[in-house]
Amino acid sequence: MIQISQLYLPVDHAEGDLEAAVCERLRVRSDKIRSLEIRQRAIDARRRRVRLSYTVWVEVEKETKVLTRAAKDTQICLAPDVVYDELPKSMPSAPKMRPVIVGTGPCGLFCGLLLARAGWNPILLERGKAAGDRARDVTGFWRRGWQFDPESNVQFGEGGAGTFSDGKLYTQIRDREHRIPWLLQEMVKAGAPEDILVKNRPHIGTDRLIKVVKHVREEIIALGGEVRFGARVEDVVVEDGVMSAVKLADGTVLESDRIIFAVGHSSRDTFEMLDRRGVPMETKPFSVGVRIEHPQSVVDQALFGEWAGHDRLGSAPYKFVAHCSNDMTAYSFCMCPGGLVVAATSEPDSVVTNGMSSYAREESNANSGFMVEIDPADFGFDGPMGGIEFQRNLERKAFELGGSNYFAPAQRMGDFLAGKASTGPGSVLPSYQPGVTWTDLRKCLPDKVSETLELAVGIIDKSLPGFAMDDAVMTAVETRSSAPIRIPRDAESMECISVGHFYPAGEGAGYAGGIISAAADGMKVAEALLRAAGEGE
Repeated sequence: MIQISQLYLPVDHAEGDLEAAVCERLRVRSDKIRSLEIRQRAIDARRRRVRLSYTVWVEVEKETKVLTRAAKDTQICLAPDVVYDELPKSMPSAPKMRPVIVGTGPCGLFCGLLLARAGWNPILLERGKAAGDRARDVTGFWRRGWQFDPESNVQFGEGGAGTFSDGKLYTQIRDREHRIPWLLQEMVKAGAPEDILVKNRPHIGTDRLIKVVKHVREEIIALGGEVRFGARVEDVVVEDGVMSAVKLADGTVLESDRIIFAVGHSSRDTFEMLDRRGVPMETKPFSVGVRIEHPQSVVDQALFGEWAGHDRLGSAPYKFVAHCSNDMTAYSFCMCPGGLVVAATSEPDSVVTNGMSSYAREESNANSGFMVEIDPADFGFDGPMGGIEFQRNLERKAFELGGSNYFAPAQRMGDFLAGKASTGPGSVLPSYQPGVTWTDLRKCLPDKVSETLELAVGIIDKSLPGFAMDDAVMTAVETRSSAPIRIPRDAESMECISVGHFYPAGEGAGYAGGIISAAADGMKVAEALLRAAGEGE
């Protein structure tokens, strides 16, 4: 099988144009092609020249001769082997004690799925609710005035924080083991749209992700695993440097010699409990800022020009990095085309923003985190929990500035740049629910963050025309870009470096930053456990 990369075609190309381009590139007739498979489709909008870029796998007659003839074309090669070895060839027998996995985000679910397929009957513990019940609680809080539930919200519940996001399924992690193609295939089997297998920047959307999460959970249970909801881990038993049990809030004690913590970046009470029990933790940088909204039509026009609105392109995403004169950097985070800004707090009396899109990305606004990295030296709080206290301080300020009713503080871009409070919206209506309070965001943002955002606007507008529009809406505060701590672990065994039988994993442990990277990290932990068990037999 031959792989051809960077095969460019116009946005409006006809159905047969791809095969014709392949024939031209390989210098073969169409009757010599036995099969043609699209492996990836990307949008190339560099320098305002919009086109589609394909990577294809082609089976042709006399393959060796064709490859020899194309030797000077660096984008033509043998198709790579992308098979993921899901389970060890020599399957270790199930351990006497069932593994316990804390958290049912992508990390916990896919760790649990591999262990369940190995016959290990894992127990998954989730402090929140199943995805469907959780979705009702979240939308009720946003739109119907329901009381905030600290155990069922955007951060806590089945599927993790990614359940209420754009559902991005791309990552920059290295993937020599080919876990990512396997993950995407598994998601399609579980109900995700098939186009995630070929899109260069695939996404699934909140509306589709809930179905996928439920399907994975049901398979784990069908294979002998167990998933418990409303099962918050309140404490752990650590003796002589070994973790031997978890204690639930209802008094249940579960003993295990393989305890995986796949909690998300917002499990602050869990981090504090682990810190009290002597689990080592390191502070790490993370970013804070605001959500910024523009009309999606403005973004489409800026990036796609005359092709804006074409069905093959959809809603345009953007990405920016602005290096400012104060030696700080602002950047886009978790950009949501055709999406909504959502209330994402996990604690009472706090306001946190995030972005979310459905699969269709059909809302009128585009939004993105407009972020600045904060170093531990800036926290103003000592110890490994310093980053958490820094976050809480900002979130409580935002809550008070918004009116102490979970409304978020908001400001028009023009007013922010002019240094004056906003009194109402312009042409861009904020999508945040329950609602916003117009004010001056400098009252809840650190000075260096406000300064950096202001300096960055003009820089970004040069590459993304329209970004600096006066009526763009800034909504505060975004603080949950990543976990503020990292729990050190051995790179091979995945076990915590100083607490035996304890396996920190995923975003909360500081080893992932999104749905795919978290799921892949959960897989790595499961693989390490199976490998160690196999070597011990």
